[in-house]
Amino acid sequence: MLADAIALRAAGKLVEATEIFRDLAQVEPRNADLLLSLGVALNQIGALEEGEQVLRRALSLKPDLALIRQALAVNLMAQGQYTEGWAHYESRHEVPALALPSATAFPFPQWNGEDLTGKRIAIFPEQGFGDHIQFARFVPRLQAAGAEVILLTRAELVTLFSHSFPGANVVAAVGAVEFPDPDFWAMAGGLVGRLGVTLETLPAQPYLRTPASGPPLPPGFKIGVQLRGNPHHSNDANRSLPPEAATQLRASLPGHVMGLDPAETGAQDFAETAAIIEQLDLVITVDTSVAHLAGALGRPCFVLLPHLGTDWRWLRDRDTSPWYPSLRLYRRDLRDADWTATLDRLVRDVRTLTHN
Repeated sequence: MLADAIALRAAGKLVEATEIFRDLAQVEPRNADLLLSLGVALNQIGALEEGEQVLRRALSLKPDLALIRQALAVNLMAQGQYTEGWAHYESRHEVPALALPSATAFPFPQWNGEDLTGKRIAIFPEQGFGDHIQFARFVPRLQAAGAEVILLTRAELVTLFSHSFPGANVVAAVGAVEFPDPDFWAMAGGLVGRLGVTLETLPAQPYLRTPASGPPLPPGFKIGVQLRGNPHHSNDANRSLPPEAATQLRASLPGHVMGLDPAETGAQDFAETAAIIEQLDLVITVDTSVAHLAGALGRPCFVLLPHLGTDWRWLRDRDTSPWYPSLRLYRRDLRDADWTATLDRLVRDVRTLTHN
């Protein structure tokens, strides 16, 4: 049965896999590895309360297993329980697959909330473009605390971040990177916990600015769309629209509709894409970096979220985001087999918005 559950999970049949994992866990209630598999599956189908209980049982059996703490962190963050969730999230440094530096990886200490007055702190990137954009919001807060910030990021974000965060030393994290020795270092994804941020205290105002105006766009209501993400993303089969659904959506939208993929716009980096987004009346995107970019610019954006494997940052059971107030979330239901009902609802809302 375990092999069947693993095969179903690999095939993307998470609901069916979860049922088998649940049956197996009833037979072996003290098998921490099995409970971990069940807890992760429950996270992926959105059964967060049950998943939390299962993962806490697993953690009581193997308190030092980083994978369990990591899964519990994701669960708690998806429920908005940031204080405990971010504490467990530090376990990601112990997960080999994530290849993050250990606390003692550098000759300068990891920042743990110490006074930053007159200090230099290096912020290291992790994960994808969207994560870089999401966590960059904390640079002004570090600067306000008296820190000189060295922000390492992907090359495609350097121009945008340099313009948005005056005084920060923005460095492309490519190859052998050189920068002044800092007093502290931190991972971008660890700043939330170290700053003690909660849902209620998130800095949610727009924080990115475009360094230049984009190419002129046609008059009328303008919509930019990004309907697929990185095909190598672990959940891309669920988060990206199938080609036929994407084509139908574009054809159903009023106004001038343009794609935001650099292959269509010719944008060379995120600063150029941001300059285009600034001219749009609405962005429609799946869960990819464009959602973060539009939100960080404060632009109106409708975000299509998958029914399985929904990322922790979008929380659950709400159509707004405390991270990005300009976003409206459209969650695909488990019963919506091909996105049709979700896309129909979105198109109706766009037509209401445009009086069309």
